[in-house]
Amino acid sequence: MDITLILEAALLVLIVGASLEYIRRIRKAQREYLRAREAIEDIVVSFDKQFSRGSEQTERLAYKVEGLSSKSERALKTAEDVDKKMQNVDAKVGSFTETVGKEVAKIGDVDQRLRDLEASQDTAAKNLETLREQVKQWSITPETSVEAVIPIRRDKALAPLTETELSVLEMLASEGSKTAPEIKPRVQLSREHTARLMKKLYEGGYLERDTGKIPFKYSVKKEMESLLKKEKESKVT
Repeated sequence: MDITLILEAALLVLIVGASLEYIRRIRKAQREYLRAREAIEDIVVSFDKQFSRGSEQTERLAYKVEGLSSKSERALKTAEDVDKKMQNVDAKVGSFTETVGKEVAKIGDVDQRLRDLEASQDTAAKNLETLREQVKQWSITPETSVEAVIPIRRDKALAPLTETELSVLEMLASEGSKTAPEIKPRVQLSREHTARLMKKLYEGGYLERDTGKIPFKYSVKKEMESLLKKEKESKVT
């Protein structure tokens, strides 16, 4: 009987001990589960934040790509417009080159005419001396004969010029070569009008043009200086 009680007591102790160990392990497992769940929740929260940031970056990137695509289309259209304009410019340059060739030929003709004019002026100068001698013989002052001859020279070369054009020639003859921007304030014209005026005088054979630098420098041709000098003297007398 005592042995049975002892065995039952021992068995009870074993059962209680096993139960306590089981309970301890269950609680330990619960604590580990709670820690694992918290860790998983932290991972989920972190992933959600990263996903949200990734979504925002993706949206911004998509917006930028859309903007770049729009700019690329505008750039392509602009390039096509520029290509068309360049084709027009090439055509205009070809036409301009042809026109310049014709104008150069005209300038050669003008130079020849100016040389002929110089020869005729020499002849007129000789006639002037003859007239002076005749005036002396007729007791007429030389100034009268000079006034009669100078307008003939002006009619041939200088008469077509306006007062502004004539003043530009006289300025260049007395002060030396100048550019169109330097002449502009002196004649009180706009830049475009001054440029056209200088081009007209150059194409008319009155001026020479130095194209070595931009802006071009203009100077009076040698054969025109004597005409301008005599024209100025005629105004003084």
